[in-house]
Amino acid sequence: MDVPVSVEMDGAVDLDEAVIVALGCNDKGAWRDCREALEAALARFRPEGIDVLLRSSWWHSDAWPDPQDPPFLNGVVMVRTAHDPHALMAALGRIEEAFGRRRGERNAPRTLDLDLIAYGRLSGDFDGLILPHPRAAERRFVMGPLAEIAPGWAHPAGGRAEALAGAAPVGRDAAPLR
Repeated sequence: MDVPVSVEMDGAVDLDEAVIVALGCNDKGAWRDCREALEAALARFRPEGIDVLLRSSWWHSDAWPDPQDPPFLNGVVMVRTAHDPHALMAALGRIEEAFGRRRGERNAPRTLDLDLIAYGRLSGDFDGLILPHPRAAERRFVMGPLAEIAPGWAHPAGGRAEALAGAAPVGRDAAPLR
């Protein structure tokens, strides 16, 4: 599998090579609040060989699918890494684990959720890793923050981040923190 080596061209981000990670939290765990937890998670990226190039603001939304769960705080970053997609997923998993993430019930509250949304233009099933993330385009809490930092990013299946954010059926209440 060919993987992007760099996402920058002449100081600008090359959206065709963009590696995009979504972050989410609705259980503050040991931190004062989810914002502090997400900032602490970002501080762990560099030691794992992941450089943040661009980042969105934090967005809040009701929990989905159960709005009775605590609300979410979400954001998106574009990163540069030498990791291939599977190694990047492993690094993200280590960060989640360090933050007390427990996998169990689907969509349950979590201290940290790190999703690999896209890895350049890779599209398909790569030994169980599906790229781009199979449900990202349907989620305003992912596409909204992505549109904030890269409105022209094109989903491999069609649609630009800005249009996908406007049409996303899940998390319609998602909005940037003020």
